Amino acid sequence: MKRIVLFLATNLAVMLVLSVATSVLGVNRYLTANGLNVGMLFAFAAVIGFGGAFISLLMSKTMAKWSTGAQVIQSPSSSTEMWLVDTVAKLAKRANLPMPEVAIYEGEPNAFATGASKNNSLVAVSTGLLQGMTRDEAEAVLAHEVAHIANGDMVTMTLIQGVVNTFVVFLSRIVGYVVDGFLRRGDSENSGPGIGYMVTSMICEVVFGLLASIIVAWFSRQREFRADAGASGLMGSPVPMQNALRRLGNLHTEPLPQNMAASGIAGGKGGFMALFSTHPPLEERIAALSSAR
Repeated sequence: MKRIVLFLATNLAVMLVLSVATSVLGVNRYLTANGLNVGMLFAFAAVIGFGGAFISLLMSKTMAKWSTGAQVIQSPSSSTEMWLVDTVAKLAKRANLPMPEVAIYEGEPNAFATGASKNNSLVAVSTGLLQGMTRDEAEAVLAHEVAHIANGDMVTMTLIQGVVNTFVVFLSRIVGYVVDGFLRRGDSENSGPGIGYMVTSMICEVVFGLLASIIVAWFSRQREFRADAGASGLMGSPVPMQNALRRLGNLHTEPLPQNMAASGIAGGKGGFMALFSTHPPLEERIAALSSAR
């Protein structure tokens, strides 16, 4: 229930901010008496597309802590917490990164990295992963998350999401306007877009959004391969990462909350649904590490 409330509250907050921003900038007035102002529409789409993506990025660390219940380790209170902080510090130093925040949360085996920049990042690991893996395997997972930060994956995915969001908003309204004009041709009292515009725009936004998610998912899968390779470099060998991935395949895992599902270490589907998966199948990731030797 907490996750649902947070998800809805976050989206409402983003929508409110973007609504105010488009109103202040005046880009929400792309429908004029003379027709569609394409330049204004594209500006509106860019504000909505990139604005939403960057607001989510800026809120990512806070939302990750709230939605998973992750507790940042301020002063290690156990040997496990000490090992965890020391290991992340060692890996961050190897990757030439500032020390990320380190957190633990209760849950099935998983881990994630998030944050708005390399200087403001978080690495979190579940109790299930720490209990279900050897230290070498857990260290490889941590190296994978540190590699995500070093690669700048959070910002890269935000930019990609912003681009596809912009074109989804832009094209859906263009199609809506064209369809509405076709349906209302010959209407002498045509004083603006009608129901055809609204319905078509909504349908197109869903359809184009679905197609766009395939593009975003493809980029997400590529970054997982790069993070696996990065972990191998930080560990000095691909073997620990391969062992960690094999172990994940034998453990019961649960996805992270929807807003951060792409951030976890676990995931991957086969078949048609692989198009929408943010993670490649574990077998493909292990094979990629073998071929990179």
